[in-house]
Amino acid sequence: MTDRIERDPLGELPVADSALYGIQTERARHNFPISGMTPLPVFVNGIVWVKQAAALTHRETGRLEARFADAIVAAADEVLAGKHRDQFVVDPFQAGAGTSHNMNANEVLANRANELLGGRRGEYTPVHPNDHVNMAQSTNDTIPTAIRLAVLSLLPELLYAMRVLTDSLLAKGREFDHVIKSGRTHLQDAAPIRLGQEFTAYGHTVERNIRRLEASTQWIAELNIGGSAVGTGLNTEPEYTRLMIRYLNEITGLEVQEGRDRVQLMQSMGDFSAFSSTLRTYAGDLNKIANDIRLLSSGPNTGIAEISLPAVQPGSSIMPGKVNPSIAEMVNMVCYQVMGNDHTVALASQAGELELNVMMPVIAHNLLFAMQIMTNATRIFAERCIVDIAANEARCRELLERNPAIVTALAPKLGYAEAAKLAKEAVERNMTIRELVVEKGILSEEEVERLLNLRAMTEPGVPGHPAPPSQD
Repeated sequence: MTDRIERDPLGELPVADSALYGIQTERARHNFPISGMTPLPVFVNGIVWVKQAAALTHRETGRLEARFADAIVAAADEVLAGKHRDQFVVDPFQAGAGTSHNMNANEVLANRANELLGGRRGEYTPVHPNDHVNMAQSTNDTIPTAIRLAVLSLLPELLYAMRVLTDSLLAKGREFDHVIKSGRTHLQDAAPIRLGQEFTAYGHTVERNIRRLEASTQWIAELNIGGSAVGTGLNTEPEYTRLMIRYLNEITGLEVQEGRDRVQLMQSMGDFSAFSSTLRTYAGDLNKIANDIRLLSSGPNTGIAEISLPAVQPGSSIMPGKVNPSIAEMVNMVCYQVMGNDHTVALASQAGELELNVMMPVIAHNLLFAMQIMTNATRIFAERCIVDIAANEARCRELLERNPAIVTALAPKLGYAEAAKLAKEAVERNMTIRELVVEKGILSEEEVERLLNLRAMTEPGVPGHPAPPSQD
């Protein structure tokens, strides 16, 4: 490999001849060998979309010569088509604000544009990274714009995965509606519930999170592009922001709009923090569902075992035949990661000073990574776990009959204190409530059957009392 020598205000540095990036990116590579990671592809898309829209805007205003603009647009198209991705090399943990990420894009697009115009890498003529690719821009408005575009571009896939999971859970709710089982509160026996009611509730929980995420996107769609260095729009033309919004919508297929106050949008990362916290709320709910799935499937012989999960892989390297709830365990781990990502976003969002929050790179990485892994975990949970769950109906009946909490249905007739005595005695004597009440002659067999109607106990009403007439 051979190098070329490039120069910037700090001096000279060798850069590999094969590199489309330049000296400022090379400095970042030397300064920040932190995680071994490179920028997430969607974050690369975000910054390249900004550069392409800027070139189109400046071509329309006449500020940028048409052939230069066309070359930048063509170079951006190549990147967006998947080419040159190995040239985006700056670690997510980098200099504040994202200047390194911004310059990485500026240099790659400038060098490729010059090649398309017959020039050579590293010479930056006729297209210059700062003067042309970054024209009228600052890291301070391009990076938050790139984050917003990236979030909005990832959101449809996340919402689709959540809808698939919702539909899968609701389908199980319908399938299991006839299965009556023991409810549990405080991990102790509680009043009966239908297995279908549990799964329907899980589906509605995911559905509510979809609505929360959809509602939070209205803030993400407001851009501060055109704010340049401190939000005031220095070095931008009056029509710049309007044209940028138009071209970004055309290029991305998204629906973004000009923010009301670009200074505010530059100072505050609150929109990202709010969206991240909404994602964290979903992670908390999804984690609870995964935990419930693991509990209900525990066993198969020494646990609850009211449901059976699909066997996706052997569960032990030493215990033959063991099968674990592997998909649900993966979901747990993803949810914990997303919660941790949100904590990072929250801390970074409040770390800004005066006109800028310099922690944008870590906000971008954590928020976008959280969206990606949550999307994949949600989809896999639906496809490789939920859709193939089976109900163990005999086990549900067995545990429910032994549940002393069904005495709750007798409390309106016998009183709370007497019902509590029966529950205690049933446990001590290892009898069912039904058996004990009949043995003691407290109620006739006919009354027991009427009051201990397990299906009726899963609906509103007082056992033994007829339902009020319909008002329809």
